[in-house]
Amino acid sequence: MQITTIDLGGFVNCYLLKTTAGFILIDTGVLWKRAELEKGLENAGCKPGNLKLIILTHGDIDHTGNASFLRKKYVTKISIHREDAEMTQNIEKMLVGRKVKTVTLKIKHLQWRLSGLYRKEITEFERFKPDVYLEEGQDLKEYAFDAKILHIPGHTNGSIGILTGDGNFFSGDMLVEFKNKPCFALIISDEADLAASIARMKKLNIKMVYPGHGKPLPISSL
Repeated sequence: MQITTIDLGGFVNCYLLKTTAGFILIDTGVLWKRAELEKGLENAGCKPGNLKLIILTHGDIDHTGNASFLRKKYVTKISIHREDAEMTQNIEKMLVGRKVKTVTLKIKHLQWRLSGLYRKEITEFERFKPDVYLEEGQDLKEYAFDAKILHIPGHTNGSIGILTGDGNFFSGDMLVEFKNKPCFALIISDEADLAASIARMKKLNIKMVYPGHGKPLPISSL
C-alpha cells in the first residue's frame, strides 16, 4: 500500500492510500483548499471511478469540507462514525460543548471564526449524509485495505482511527503535531473519553502515526 500525504498549506492533512483495488482518501480538507486537493489527487493518479472510499476521521469542517463535492465528482462513497454523522448536517454546532485547551489555540479559533474564510466555509458547506457508517472493529478488506476501524472518542464523540496491518495509525485529531511536538487533542468533547482513547492507543501495535495536522510521527516520539 502506498501512502501519499496531501498537505493543504499546512492546515490539515489528507491521506491518499493506493491499494490493489484503487484509492482510499482519509479526510477531505476545507473548501477553500479544493484546488490543491484536486491537484494532489490528480498527481497521484486518482481519477473518477477509482476512488473507492472517503473515510472521515471525524465531523469537523476542516476534515469534511470537500466530501460532498468529491463524492459527486469521483463517484465514490463517504464513510464516518455514526456519532459524528449529525455534524455533516448541522456543522454550525461543531464546537458547541467542546473545550479548547490552550490560550494560543483559543485565540486562533476566535480569529478564524471572525474571519471571512470561516463564514464562507459555513455558508458554502455542502451538507451531506454518509453512505457508510463506520463501527468499532470494522474490517476494511472489502476495499482491499488491510486495516480496521477503532472508535477513539474524546476529540469528538465519533472520532475514529484507522490501524493498518503493518502498524500505521491514522489518528485524526486525537493526536496532532503542535509547535513541532506531538500532543493529544487540543479540542475536547469529553476528557474521560480522550483519556481512555489515549490509554488504548498506547497498547496498540503502532509503528507510525499519521495525524490530522502536522508531520507523521514514529510511535517512539510520543
